[in-house]
Amino acid sequence: MQTEIKFAGFGGQGILLSAKLLAHAAMKQDYFVAWVPSYGPEMRGGTAYCTVVISDRRIGSPIIKNPAHLVAMNRPSLEKFAKDVKKDGVILINSSLIPTRSERNDITELIVPANDTAIAAGSVKAANIVALSAFAAKTQIVDLALLKDCVKEEFAAKAKIIPLNMKAFDEGVAIAEQS
Repeated sequence: MQTEIKFAGFGGQGILLSAKLLAHAAMKQDYFVAWVPSYGPEMRGGTAYCTVVISDRRIGSPIIKNPAHLVAMNRPSLEKFAKDVKKDGVILINSSLIPTRSERNDITELIVPANDTAIAAGSVKAANIVALSAFAAKTQIVDLALLKDCVKEEFAAKAKIIPLNMKAFDEGVAIAEQS
């Protein structure tokens, strides 16, 4: 088993953090993992992306042209990467910022109002956690309880924002379960 996930959005949306949290949860499940970020001048405002490869055997190359799945947090990311997703993959679309769809009928679209849900939970900064948990719940790539623990660990030094992120996490899971 090997699966590849591309996370993409504007710099500052927590794209790299979402990917890192998924990779961390997969590592805790004893999978082989590659986490390959792409950042630089695009970190604040341009398109930033990160690829996570999860496998039950050694990973030959972390460079992936056609990921199995895509988490698109903004429209330019959806337009740039949706065509690359493998048949039968999942494309999460942040409908708070993306009014269009992938226009593909060979994949599953998961429509998640990540920004709106995060704002309702307490802060737009948690939109990445909403998207991550919805994606993980839909695909079952990693154990959700383990992923939730990884989110808590990530924010342990900022304990006051853990409840916000737990609420965002739970809301994301609920959206995926309803879709």
